[in-house]
Amino acid sequence: MIVAIVACEIGFWVLLVAGLAARYLLKARRLGAALLLAVPLVDVALLAFSVVDLRRGGEAELAHALAAVYLGVSVAFGHRMLTWTDQRFAHRFAGGPPPVKPPKGGREHAAYERRMWLRHLLAYGIAVVILGLFALLVGDADRTEGLWGVLRVWTLVLVIDGIISFSYTFARRPISSAKDR
Repeated sequence: MIVAIVACEIGFWVLLVAGLAARYLLKARRLGAALLLAVPLVDVALLAFSVVDLRRGGEAELAHALAAVYLGVSVAFGHRMLTWTDQRFAHRFAGGPPPVKPPKGGREHAAYERRMWLRHLLAYGIAVVILGLFALLVGDADRTEGLWGVLRVWTLVLVIDGIISFSYTFARRPISSAKDR
């Protein structure tokens, strides 16, 4: 199962880079669009690998939980990752405008951090639903214990991220980084 996760992650980036290379380097817009449209199919493949493995009697384990996390993050942040990469590729190889950078301070930065946390919460929610579906698919609580340990850790990370993200709302002045000093 770990091999499937790694293969899907590699497939995601190969399709993404190939799609952007076709679009900007080869000027093959249709090929580029087709390759970029195929990127979400990687998620479908990972979901299929997971379901098939569980249906064949595989014990729900850490790898299945990581697949659910991967899928949640991919759905919640996938379009942003595509846009982020597309902006940089267009700027570097096609003379496009400089990439849009997130705000560095003030209310705009605080709002940006809250939006990113809400995306994190969305990724978490999607993963919870997938983990629940995996547990229902297996139908045996003893065989699904391995799924929930990841969720406990991720819950802690989500809470810490939320505290940090919302702290910018209450900061009187922007927190400067070492390079700004």
